[in-house]
Amino acid sequence: MVHDLYILMITAGVVSLLFKLLKQPVVLGYIVAGVIVGPYFFGESFINNAENVEAWGNIGVLFVLFCIGLEFRIKNLLQSGKVAAIGGATIIIGMMLLGYSVGYLAGLNMMNSLFLAGMLCMSSTTIVMKAIDEAGLNKERFVKGATSILIIEDVVAVVLMVLLSSIAIKNQFEGAELLDKVLVLAVTLVIWFVLGILVIPTLMRKLKPYLNDETLIIISLGLCLGMVLTAEEAGFSSALGAFVMGTILAETTESHRIEKLMTPLKNVFAAIFFVSVGMMINPASLVEYWPAILNVCVVVIVGMIIFGTLGCWWGGETLRDSMMTGFSYVQIGEFSFIIAALGNKLGVTDPALYPIIVASSVVTTFLTPYIIKAAMPCYQFLYKHAPEKVRAKIDLREQQVAEAEKISAGENGGSATADKVRHAVRHTFVTKHLVNLFIKNMSAHDEETKEETKD
Repeated sequence: MVHDLYILMITAGVVSLLFKLLKQPVVLGYIVAGVIVGPYFFGESFINNAENVEAWGNIGVLFVLFCIGLEFRIKNLLQSGKVAAIGGATIIIGMMLLGYSVGYLAGLNMMNSLFLAGMLCMSSTTIVMKAIDEAGLNKERFVKGATSILIIEDVVAVVLMVLLSSIAIKNQFEGAELLDKVLVLAVTLVIWFVLGILVIPTLMRKLKPYLNDETLIIISLGLCLGMVLTAEEAGFSSALGAFVMGTILAETTESHRIEKLMTPLKNVFAAIFFVSVGMMINPASLVEYWPAILNVCVVVIVGMIIFGTLGCWWGGETLRDSMMTGFSYVQIGEFSFIIAALGNKLGVTDPALYPIIVASSVVTTFLTPYIIKAAMPCYQFLYKHAPEKVRAKIDLREQQVAEAEKISAGENGGSATADKVRHAVRHTFVTKHLVNLFIKNMSAHDEETKEETKD
């Protein structure tokens, strides 16, 4: 075990350092490291026990999803509600239909086409935010809406994994049973969130004087793994449990401390997960399937630009911001690896699908910074050559968004939302105290965040 961990860490460290020097995402470095230590590159594996690596990788998935949940803010999502809902729905539905069509036209069966659709509809939160930051665009107006849509995609990805697992186990699509599964999942999530946000933030606030870093991280991981077990017992995926507990802890006053303490642990196990992804890639298969890889890359890039731009425009953003968002989503994300690995584990997808998806992810991730830089020239070209009526609509939307920003700048959105909730349920005796407790927890979290910002 120590030998395997040593090989993984050294190889991943050296290769990722090289990729950093080349100004490429370290995720690609981890995947390449996995290819090097895997059984295909040199004809034999440097790893004695691949099952250990797979187990560590599975833990990495849980920690990654837990940390994604910690970054999830219900309040921020509500503030970008229209853009997040319409933009996210347009991208996910559009890309899933496109992905399923591509699979069907390629001669894949229903199960392979469904999994392919799930793999192609998710962008990478990590890579998008990193590319935006490195391009110096993190203060741009479109970033808030883009982040909200990524959150929606992450939530849908977790739910999608549950649904795909359910379909894959019976190897058939049953509409009534699937609807029943969705309803059960929705009710379960509501119960978890309501109980969690009512109880855990209050508990954390009362225990705050006794929570040093060591105790806090142990309790947080215990709660995470407890929710993982609860999700598995309820018949859902472990990934869903990790994500849900992350979102619950995100509403506590200790969320930023937990996130900071979890980051090193997440990075280590996430690196192992991506290395394990690389170990499953046969370089020879990449040469064999290069036409399919090229087709997937074109579908992802063109599809994300079109659906991302349309979704954000329909959601009320300016054309410039819509195009900036669409052009930043042109890669296959981490959830695609997880869904691909799920299909492999359940034995319901073609083995060739996995290396095709991973290779397509590598190519699209590499191209992301360059495509983002092309967004503004494309917008200027489109605006310049658009008919007069179209330009008038673009200008009108720009004016409307600017006026809306001025209005919202003078208002406290969080307080207004809380007041509306209180007013809506004030006459309901049964829920009055519960809602007030919920709002109290949310308010405590907001006050803590403001204090940290001032410091």
